[in-house]
Amino acid sequence: MRVAVFGAEGQLGSDVCARFESNGDDVRRLRHVDADVTSLSSVCRALSEFQPQVVVNSAAFHNVEKCQQDGAHAFAVNSSGAQNVSIAAAEMGAVVFYVSTDYVFGGSKRRPYVEEDLPDPLNVYGVSKLAGEHLVRNANPRHFILRTSAIYGVNPCRAKSGLNFVELMLKLGRERDEVKVVDSEFVSPTPAADIARQIVKLSQCDAFGLYHATAEGSCSWFEFAREIFEMAGLGARLKTATAGDFPAKVSRPAYSVLENQALKMIGLNEFQHWRDGLRSYLAASQQHPRFAETSPV
Repeated sequence: MRVAVFGAEGQLGSDVCARFESNGDDVRRLRHVDADVTSLSSVCRALSEFQPQVVVNSAAFHNVEKCQQDGAHAFAVNSSGAQNVSIAAAEMGAVVFYVSTDYVFGGSKRRPYVEEDLPDPLNVYGVSKLAGEHLVRNANPRHFILRTSAIYGVNPCRAKSGLNFVELMLKLGRERDEVKVVDSEFVSPTPAADIARQIVKLSQCDAFGLYHATAEGSCSWFEFAREIFEMAGLGARLKTATAGDFPAKVSRPAYSVLENQALKMIGLNEFQHWRDGLRSYLAASQQHPRFAETSPV
């Protein structure tokens, strides 16, 4: 199968490419220098010669604070860009995957959100991704929209100076005697490798539609950090941050846990519990060249 991946150099895109390649598929890795999703002509040129059967759009502007400051760019990438990729895929009869976010919800429900729940995003990033969902759905009936949460992977996250939350905690845990983390936001931390596995699985069926796609279970960022410290054997003290320690610059949902209801209904849920995902990630990072000299476990 021929698969084109936009955002191939990113944290998620890198794992998606690797997973399809290990599955024996012919993968075209499209970086920003190869194709600008904000330009329909650029997207069409990138896909026309390759003629993919599956197109994965993992390109995104996902720095929440920068999205709030530059809404025009957020919508250009996350909304219009998503539409462009979906239109181009539809023109060549390809299936399109669009990776969305738990931030389409406002956090007021306080129990896991399912696909039928009404979105109510609190910030520009969430609004731009929700708009992208609608545009993808409108442009290509052969679509998979995957909402996921708190992604981390072995490849660098450019929007976060190359450090995902796990790597940041490991770094701080080695450098400091005490680390403070908020306990007021609840998520389902999800390894990029697990999302990639789910995408490959769905690409082999025609059950098109909207899916929640996150690790099983949920935790606060503080609980996640505590598990990281314990698994890595770090001795730094972990303390709950107060409201004044990290003043919020942008409104975020206090509870954005998703339930993979639709995936379970069709018997294709590939996700493990978030603790098992973390354990798998730490084991994989030991073998990854990027962490070869600094792996703590």
